[in-house]
Amino acid sequence: MSKNKLISVIVSCYNEEESLPKFYTEINKVAEKMDYLDFEFIFVDDGSKDNTLKIIKKLRTDDKRVKFVSFSRNFGKEAAMLAGLEHSKGDYITLMDADLQDPPSLLPEMYHIIVHEEYDIVATRRVTRKGEPIIRSFFARMFYKIINKMSKVEMVDGARDYRLMTRQVVDSILTLKEYNRYSKGLFSFVGFNTKWLEYENIERVAGETKWSFYKLFKYAIEGIVAFTTAPLSIAAFLGLIMCLIAFISIIVIIIKTIAFGDPVGGWPSTVCIVLFVGGIELFCMGIIGQYLAKTYLETKKRPIYIVKEREED
Repeated sequence: MSKNKLISVIVSCYNEEESLPKFYTEINKVAEKMDYLDFEFIFVDDGSKDNTLKIIKKLRTDDKRVKFVSFSRNFGKEAAMLAGLEHSKGDYITLMDADLQDPPSLLPEMYHIIVHEEYDIVATRRVTRKGEPIIRSFFARMFYKIINKMSKVEMVDGARDYRLMTRQVVDSILTLKEYNRYSKGLFSFVGFNTKWLEYENIERVAGETKWSFYKLFKYAIEGIVAFTTAPLSIAAFLGLIMCLIAFISIIVIIIKTIAFGDPVGGWPSTVCIVLFVGGIELFCMGIIGQYLAKTYLETKKRPIYIVKEREED
């Protein structure tokens, strides 16, 4: 029996039939170079509607290192990554995307750093956003600036989910059982010594991105709500400011009426004030509603994902 250390390569897949063969070719080249280690490839099919699962099964037939977990429906990338981590057995674990935006060629360097430089995590971050829409890049940078001012957990701009971790790190992450998951924050939350590798953005090898602007916006809200309560303080602060403005306005109106006999202004100004205050109230209620919604989902205790099929089946 082999005494080599084992690396688990976790690949989240959603409609990746075009990318999978190319990804497997590249990761297999890396595995051949790192022949001093054993590999297992865990493909998590996140309810794909194309031939993704069939391709994975074909890979499994030809290579017994290939394992898979197939969901009963699409549960999202966060659920897919969690499933991969829970099914991994490696001494070292890495997360990758099937579209080759996470270059497998970095894996030998990442392993060398963990073994010889005594790091627990080697993570990757993009230093450029080449090929990404300008508006999306702008909002992404703004998100990291905002959340780092609000949260005690550091979020690294351009951070990818692609990272190599020790078994101890993964076991620590798996103790975090929250339903609303934001993995970039969870990786930072557990701590451990982390080294960042920087590389320029790589465009997808095939297929189209599954992340629309709306989905990214929702994901950003997920991260803010999961790792800071600062928005609740902002809502309270806005309420206090509005009360002060209203109180000062009342004093001014009383003084003007008594001293100068100046009548109160007409209805247009009143309507504007009512709409403005109403907007502030709805905004604050929306913030509170986000936290209540997340609490509601947590209390249901529903499973984060449901497995339909695995290679053992």
